[in-house]
Amino acid sequence: MSYDGIVTRSVVAELKDKIIGGRIDKVYQQEKDEILIHIHNKGTNYKLIISASSNNPRLYLTKFTKTNPPEPPMFCMLLRKHLIGGVILNIEQLSLDRIVFLDISAEDELGQPTKKRLITEIMGKHSNIILVDYDNYKIIDSIKRVHGDMSRIRQILPGLIYEYPPHENKTNPLNSTKEDFFKKLEEANKNLPCFKFFYFNYLGLSPLISREICFEADIDIDRTIGSLYPADKEALFKSFNNVVEKTANFEFKPNCILSNNGNEIIAFHVLDIKQFGNKEKFYSESISEILDRYYHSKDIQDRINQKSQSIRKTVQVKLDRAIKKLAKQKEELLESQDREKYKIYADLISANLYRIPKGIDNIELENFYDENMEKIKVPLDKKLSPVANAQKYYKKYSKLKNAQLLLQNQIPETEQEILYLENILISIDNATEVEELDEIKEELIKEGYLKGTIKKKKKQNTLSKPFHYISSDGFNIYVGKNNRQNDYLTLKFAKKNDIWLHVQKMPGSHVIIESSGKNVPDSTLKEAAALAAYYSKGKNSNNVPVDYTERKNVKKPNNSKAGMVIYENFKTIFVNPSGELVHRIKKVDE
Repeated sequence: MSYDGIVTRSVVAELKDKIIGGRIDKVYQQEKDEILIHIHNKGTNYKLIISASSNNPRLYLTKFTKTNPPEPPMFCMLLRKHLIGGVILNIEQLSLDRIVFLDISAEDELGQPTKKRLITEIMGKHSNIILVDYDNYKIIDSIKRVHGDMSRIRQILPGLIYEYPPHENKTNPLNSTKEDFFKKLEEANKNLPCFKFFYFNYLGLSPLISREICFEADIDIDRTIGSLYPADKEALFKSFNNVVEKTANFEFKPNCILSNNGNEIIAFHVLDIKQFGNKEKFYSESISEILDRYYHSKDIQDRINQKSQSIRKTVQVKLDRAIKKLAKQKEELLESQDREKYKIYADLISANLYRIPKGIDNIELENFYDENMEKIKVPLDKKLSPVANAQKYYKKYSKLKNAQLLLQNQIPETEQEILYLENILISIDNATEVEELDEIKEELIKEGYLKGTIKKKKKQNTLSKPFHYISSDGFNIYVGKNNRQNDYLTLKFAKKNDIWLHVQKMPGSHVIIESSGKNVPDSTLKEAAALAAYYSKGKNSNNVPVDYTERKNVKKPNNSKAGMVIYENFKTIFVNPSGELVHRIKKVDE
């Protein structure tokens, strides 16, 4: 994790500069493990995000907000009671650990001045947000209560006295000496890789900065402690000491390292990281800006993955059942097409009742339906009389005849259900906001695939937005992420002369090229088709067929499921939906 003690030191310095003396106006708990504090200071409004998420614990100033739950959780109500109207007196970091204290002066129910300490512990799955009395460190409550059966080492419960987490005998590098460094090297496991030595022994150092220390010392990160020569140890200390001095003196340059296409952050830090070679970097004066840029999308995606698991599992079970159902229906349809032989059996038995003795399991009879009167072997149930055998075959013939009529209607319905459920799985993959998953869940409840009630939206404009791209020719291209967006794009947003695209005969997104009354060039058409293929079941295929037509040729049948349409007067283009091609199309951040 790049968010180490050094990054925490930089965050605390920024918070001291911007929000000490500020007044707490609002407190929200938009996730079960995350709070957002609105602070007004010197004419500026700030939003402080504090998260105890197991995957993305963090603390910094953010520009983003999320939808608040209908009812504030209990911990949120508690913080509002104790903190709203309070003034931030001090912010400090414990040693170089990822533990931050916010000291707030407020008033109690009687109007008497009181002082509270809000403690943020950034410790992976053990992360927590804890409110304590400043004077006696008695825990008022925490966003995660830790009982004795959860941890024998340290409980976090109301009424207990707060204790600092154990440091595992790690040294604060800001207090370290050269003698201490070489002593630790001598005592270290000789088979320990060099980069692990640093974050095993020193507080606040992450694997990232530990690898950077080795890189700057020109020592391979996997080289063992036991293989180091005296000159190597000197080089490591020099590099380590350089990091310590920059940290002590707040010589920070907040930056993030970008992937080759520039769309993904590989790592971030407040010290200049050089181990990634010539990869593009983004620098900022504010560490909060870097963290906001990194964690906003990462946290959303992690929460989407967590929230989508149960929905995906349910849909996959329904899909598997539908596929088995279709196979059985087709098998029954094949059998029903062979039904005439049962009528022939019945007719032959009825015409030859006098010739058929009881207790036999088959008989050869002349087939008067055949021009040559060839004999055929008729199977019999020897437990039944000839009349009962004839009736049995008549019933089977009638049943298969009726079954064929039913199956001719049921098979297309099952095929549509499979297409719909596959489309839902693609919609889950396309989701970029938690709200989009909520839309999918509501749709599944409405269609009867999930149990639950649909929550009423307060405002219609809270609905999620489709992907928005701009083609190389300057045309707006919109891509639906789920069925609700698909219906909106196709049936409400698009004008009759806009171009509508969809992969041929497979699940995928609706794509709209906003023509604005102009002729759409082939290059834009190809880019839009690539997007249609990329956001479909054919994403990993080659030469994917994509149909396109004017929006006026697309219609939604009555009583059809969300996202389902029919279209005519279309043409087809074949594209390869490579991620590289899609990433070259300019994407607009909504």
